[in-house]
Amino acid sequence: MVDRSALGQVEVICGPMFSGKTEELIKRLRRAQIARQRVVVFKPKIDDRYDENAVVSHSSMRIESIPVEGSADIDRWLKRADRAPSVVGIDEAQFFDVGIVDLVERLADRGVRVVVAGLDQDYLGRPFGVMPTFLCLAESVTKQLSVCMVCGAAASKSQRVHKDAHRTGKGGDDVILVGAGEAYEARCRRCYVLGTDVPST
Repeated sequence: MVDRSALGQVEVICGPMFSGKTEELIKRLRRAQIARQRVVVFKPKIDDRYDENAVVSHSSMRIESIPVEGSADIDRWLKRADRAPSVVGIDEAQFFDVGIVDLVERLADRGVRVVVAGLDQDYLGRPFGVMPTFLCLAESVTKQLSVCMVCGAAASKSQRVHKDAHRTGKGGDDVILVGAGEAYEARCRRCYVLGTDVPST
């Protein structure tokens, strides 16, 4: 049942690699914690680059999180929780299954503030996973830009540069290659090379 008196909403933070998406997510969630709101953070188990149990930005900001396989794990965790959260954070949303959209909508309808961060484009420049749907449904969208590693201009693309770029990712999908500076660079529209891995700068 939808609680019409509740003030739930969906906030999306998107952009390319190294644009500060996770840092912005952590800042918002920390402010909610300072305001003594109950905050719960989820991340996909596949993303263990810096820590298995924390969301960590490239600048080393961190917040404790719950690693999950998919949206059903989040749903089960929330149903078992002693107290319902008032704020839910989800990092790397592009890696989640389509069920995450319905779950986030239900949470917002119940009055929960949901903050979602993720890549809006994959390395081929295509809309990534569930992110386009979140961009449509959200009450607010923050598009972050990075700095092009070739020319220094504002960057909106993630260029794959890893030598093993075409290895198979999770589920046989080579679009999924979890990595950081060793695998990707931020590139502007002019310096981005479509659909291929390139030598790093």
